[in-house]
Amino acid sequence: MKKVLIAILLLTTSFVAVKAQETTAEHQKLIAEFISNVKQQNKEVLAGKVAFPLRRDAPIPPVKTKEEFLERYNEIFDESLTKTIVNSKPDKDWTAMGWRGIMLEHGKVWLDDNGKLIAVNYQSTIEKRKQAALISADKKELDRSVRKYKRPVSLLETQKFRIRIDDLGKGQYRYSSWKLQSSMNETPDLTIDGGKVVFEGTGGNHYYEFENNGYTYKCVFTVLGEKDAAPVVVKITKDGKELMSQTATIIR
Repeated sequence: MKKVLIAILLLTTSFVAVKAQETTAEHQKLIAEFISNVKQQNKEVLAGKVAFPLRRDAPIPPVKTKEEFLERYNEIFDESLTKTIVNSKPDKDWTAMGWRGIMLEHGKVWLDDNGKLIAVNYQSTIEKRKQAALISADKKELDRSVRKYKRPVSLLETQKFRIRIDDLGKGQYRYSSWKLQSSMNETPDLTIDGGKVVFEGTGGNHYYEFENNGYTYKCVFTVLGEKDAAPVVVKITKDGKELMSQTATIIR
């Protein structure tokens, strides 16, 4: 049976549309319980109903434990998001998206079929400031050749390589890679600009694709998939032939 595998959180709702479903009575019961806990600020209860890690927009680190959730609760659930949740109607503002889960509005908040919180696609003012500060610090640690970007997307590690994907703005992405033993303040072994992102459905599954001298580099992210699915797979192909396929760990 398919279930949620949280690998990365993208703060976007630009997904391909799928057929939505009305929430069932059981769904509405779970939603109402979630709304009530948010309204009453039952943080301990909510912390026990989170599918960790709860991803945040890079380079903000994910929330990995109940303790971190409690510490960062007010950063994520600010007054605006809390008001949206509290004022929402389980039968009108929430939509069942099949095996993907149940979403508020256009995916601002996601619950699974057991009422667990699986994603928050919302960024508070506090998180925006934190992100800006982290990006500024991050750029100082990079080689000058890759310091220019709008925001970092993800940092990955395979068995041999450290791979970084950056959003350059205007729909353009950059792929940079180093050997694991190298530091990112060294010149990357490979840099490819002009990459693109392709979304597959509303659940967040997507891949980044880069072309370089006849070779295609693809980083495939599984956000909602089978229980044992790898969070990321890095593939290299040429002329339609797969030359390499390796699972990767998401560092951030």
